[in-house]
Amino acid sequence: MKIDLSNSEWKLMNHLWQTAPMTITELTAALKEDTSWSKNTVITMLSRLEGKEAVRHEEGRRAKLYFPAVDREDAIEVETETFLDKIGGLGLLMSAMVEKNALTENDIAELSAILEKAGGKL
Repeated sequence: MKIDLSNSEWKLMNHLWQTAPMTITELTAALKEDTSWSKNTVITMLSRLEGKEAVRHEEGRRAKLYFPAVDREDAIEVETETFLDKIGGLGLLMSAMVEKNALTENDIAELSAILEKAGGKL
């Protein structure tokens, strides 16, 4: 699966992953405060996402019901791989984060737990 979501598409998809199915009106209301998008903008975004096969719809009683057509975890995996390819890999990312003192104690503990879990799978 190769899906390339823009930042705006991620915002819309996050709502669908949380609360599917949703109508255009429901999505517009849910996104209004954060984005100020009009109903027409939401319709355009949904159309674009259907073209990417990230969203599907079913005919409801009064309005179309929209559902995510991809799993959130799959989209995150693709996005992560794309990002790491752009910057040159995980090692460079972590090195930059350490050099900038950008990791909190909680971040380090979380990473340690993840690496410990990964070590058990090898």
